[in-house]
Formats: sequence, structure tokens, C-alpha cells
Amino acid sequence: MTDYRTIITIDARIRSGKPTIRGMRISVYDILDMLANKMNFAQIIEDFPELTEEDILAALSYAADKEHKLSVCA
Repeated sequence: MTDYRTIITIDARIRSGKPTIRGMRISVYDILDMLANKMNFAQIIEDFPELTEEDILAALSYAADKEHKLSVCA
């Protein structure tokens, strides 16, 4: 599996610095939202042909890594 850090980019000039896929205007949030709304990989790629399955998996890996690093303050 490809390291998500080679796919997910953060640039203050693109989407106000939100994490995006390869510097495009498609954010990690956009992909997660589509998946949460029951779109499958094929449907997402059909709507956004510039994306690959690897891009979608990178978004998921990025989100999982961020969740793993969250700490709860009591």
C-alpha cells in the first residue's frame, strides 16, 4: 500500500489548507463524505475520474491516522 503522505497534500492556497488529494480541489473530507453517503469507490471515480482507488484509500488511511493520534483530555 502506498504511503498516504505521497498523495494527501496540504497547501494554504488550496481549499483553505484542508488536506486534499494530490493538490486537487478534492478534499479528504469530500471523499469521506461520499463514502458516508453510501457511494462506493466506482461511483466516486465515475463522478471524479481524476481520482483513483489508491487516492480513496489514501483518504481513509489519512483519516484513520488522524483519529489514532487524537488524544482525549479529561
